[in-house]
Amino acid sequence: MTRTHADRWSPADFEFELPTAQIAQSPSGRREQARLLVTGGPCQHLRFDAVRSVLPEGALVVLNDSRVVPARLYFERDGDDRRFELLWCEPAPSVLAGQELRAWVRGAKKLREGDRLTCGEVSVRYVRVDEVDPRARVFRVESGDLFEVATSRGSLPLPPYIARPEGTTDEDRARYQTVYARPPGSVAAPTAGLHFTEELLEQIPHEFVTLHVGPGTFLPMEAEDVRAHRVGTERFSLSGGAAARIERARASGRPIIAVGTTTTRALESVARENGGRIVSGSFSTDLVITPGFRFQVIVGLLTNFHLPRSSLLMLVCSLGGVEEVLAAYREAVREGYRFYSYGDAMFVRRRG
Repeated sequence: MTRTHADRWSPADFEFELPTAQIAQSPSGRREQARLLVTGGPCQHLRFDAVRSVLPEGALVVLNDSRVVPARLYFERDGDDRRFELLWCEPAPSVLAGQELRAWVRGAKKLREGDRLTCGEVSVRYVRVDEVDPRARVFRVESGDLFEVATSRGSLPLPPYIARPEGTTDEDRARYQTVYARPPGSVAAPTAGLHFTEELLEQIPHEFVTLHVGPGTFLPMEAEDVRAHRVGTERFSLSGGAAARIERARASGRPIIAVGTTTTRALESVARENGGRIVSGSFSTDLVITPGFRFQVIVGLLTNFHLPRSSLLMLVCSLGGVEEVLAAYREAVREGYRFYSYGDAMFVRRRG
């Protein structure tokens, strides 16, 4: 499968077979007890609490500290009490009356322009289909505190491959969140960080970026040429202190290790737009990383195992090599690793 960056890649090039039984339905007993597969030469099979031993000397680890919001809400339509499930795409603490919100809606075809929906003290009115993301619907907030209602009545938007007919559990509320999560704004956890404990973090030099994860990141690729694949725009920020410390580390030759694809996209987006430099500020990105991408910042990636035909798997393959990463995935399947959000982890070194 040797190609140049100009060659066309299709979603089928990022396919693998996985027994359903290996899709993790719950987290490991303890965060740091998840397994860790290390690529770059013959695969190593470790436990995540040995992660320090695989990091390059002097490494600076960068993590995404966004907090998951219970952004799945159930609204009823005035007049017929029909129930709609809304996944709030960009949850934020300050959405006030008169402002608009975007949501993916189950049963959206039944919505009519002008419909008024209510959830607790919040009422919204359906306005239109979103111009950028046709999966999303735009609503105008008419009354109530949407973030407060989400916090008190919403549920965590677990991925559909985690079966919870009874809804999210207390364990989900504790474990589908990193121990270092701070600013709320994500609709999905940056799952690579779920394996870290506070004790592990104390032992590893690290910095934080905040990227609020949106739902579009996890969509399967449908374009015949993966370069045409698009994900929703996601908001992120980098503090002045963190940006300066990351730049000093790079200048002194220290390797930068990203925890998760969201951290990778944030760092590479900043560098791409600022002449290769890491600078502070508030940004947005819709970056899709495909084979042939020139990584300017990270030299290694700690990540979970991703869905086939997803842009996340493609990002990992772009860093570690398509053949090498997919071979590691096949070995992980053979060795009984647990996959996806609540599954095990892998460490991928940049190829070349």
